[in-house]
Amino acid sequence: MRKKKVLFLDRDGVIVIEDQIDSYEMIIYIPHVFEALRKIRRECDYSFVMVSNQDGVGTPSFLYEDFIKCQRRIIETLENEDIYFDDINVDYSLPSDNCPTRKPSAKMLESYKSGEYDLENSFMIGDRITDMMLAKNIGCKGILLNKDVEIPEELKDTVALQSGNWLEILSFFIPEEKTHRAADVERVTKETAIELSLDLDGSGKGELKTGIGFFDHMLEQLIKHSRFDIHGNVKGDFEVDEHHSVEDLALTLSYAIKKALSDKRGIERYGYEVLTMDDVVATVSLDFSGRADFIYDVDFKREYIGSFPTEMIRHFFKSFSNGAEMNLYISVTDGNSHHQAEAIFKAFARALRNAVKRIPGSDDISSTKGVL
Repeated sequence: MRKKKVLFLDRDGVIVIEDQIDSYEMIIYIPHVFEALRKIRRECDYSFVMVSNQDGVGTPSFLYEDFIKCQRRIIETLENEDIYFDDINVDYSLPSDNCPTRKPSAKMLESYKSGEYDLENSFMIGDRITDMMLAKNIGCKGILLNKDVEIPEELKDTVALQSGNWLEILSFFIPEEKTHRAADVERVTKETAIELSLDLDGSGKGELKTGIGFFDHMLEQLIKHSRFDIHGNVKGDFEVDEHHSVEDLALTLSYAIKKALSDKRGIERYGYEVLTMDDVVATVSLDFSGRADFIYDVDFKREYIGSFPTEMIRHFFKSFSNGAEMNLYISVTDGNSHHQAEAIFKAFARALRNAVKRIPGSDDISSTKGVL
């Protein structure tokens, strides 16, 4: 009979923020914990076991009634996310009590040493060194969800992974799982200095500020409608003009997308969007072909929108096409220049989102050549 593997999980600092959680307002979940635990639960063969120290529950400063209502809310929320625990173990003592069931003692988990469980291939996920000590005491490996503590020498063989986020832990358990496709890119020249982080599988959060008012407004549209998470710092030689900042940001962002897509396996590859905005209609079509080609059918009646030269819109997208090695076609009907530009950026963002979308169950490259 095959032995069961176990994923022992601390609660505070791993599932919810580290705190005395005695009111609903104190329940704040760790980023990406639902996504990661749900996938591990569905796709890996682990029993889920919660192991938590809750200091002084039942004392006047931490009423049992307050603890249990919050605990039930946490468990109910997890179950609503299709995350179920097979066993829950909570020690209510204070450190000064020296209770034998308190972590890092493995006394509370004695039943898991019965021989029924495959502890050698089990893991304890916690945010404290005491959690790693518990892992050693019970005979499993540890995953430390905390990048800010140093692992003692005697625990280095126990700790299989030290990480600051749940996505990295998810990749540890499911290496073939393409989790968030992300990239960090830095471009420094005598004209600009740009640092940028990109997550293709985000939710449209982030900020890119160049100091060029209208251009920053367009970049907000790009982030929002692509649903990419993009964070960056842009420093440019504005004493010259905006040219270098616009061009280098286009190159940096396109390099980041190219890096995040890697060999482009399993993506749609082609993106297309027709978008209307008040009096104009913008059309964007693109292909991550590995070859740069650019067609731009746009006629602005104004030389500037605000203080931003409309010619720089063409240059931004031409530079982007070159950096990403994509075919890019852009057109927009005549109309209000602000609407023309904004419709273009929104359509471009949505076409990007469509092109990088994963094809469910596919790991193929979308080309008969076998390479893009």
